[in-house]
Amino acid sequence: MTKIPKTNAIRILEQKKSAFDVLTFDADEAVSGVEAANRMGIDVKNVYKTLVTVGKSGAHYVFVVPVAEELDLRKAAVAAGEKNIAMIHSKELLPLTGYIHGGCSPIGMKKAFPTFIDTSAEALDFMVFSGGRIGLQVKMAPDSLIKAANATYKDLVLDRN
Repeated sequence: MTKIPKTNAIRILEQKKSAFDVLTFDADEAVSGVEAANRMGIDVKNVYKTLVTVGKSGAHYVFVVPVAEELDLRKAAVAAGEKNIAMIHSKELLPLTGYIHGGCSPIGMKKAFPTFIDTSAEALDFMVFSGGRIGLQVKMAPDSLIKAANATYKDLVLDRN
């Protein structure tokens, strides 16, 4: 049996005694969330990505959305109570969160940021998101992630017309 890598996200979930499973896939570098879903054999609707943003006020926010969807920045701004919001630059991710692109988890960042999860997760039995390292994913009930990340459900993705 392979030993589970102990990332901040995994440590925190264990400390909180959260129910979760760890999934892995082979990857030397960041891959798209859709590709990660395919490599794990998980339906893409259950796999979520973690996006870090900055508001007009300078405050940072975390949004967890389906990998096949796009964050609606207007909806994100409303959720965060900001006039507008923008994605942070990739080079800011590691110093700000402690995570790298492709391995950013909504749990265990250097600082606790307000976190929002797309409402699509509410209807799922489980969701999969980064465990804090490329190729390492966490599978858990959406409500368990809400508790572990002190997050809120909000409608966050672009509407498809």
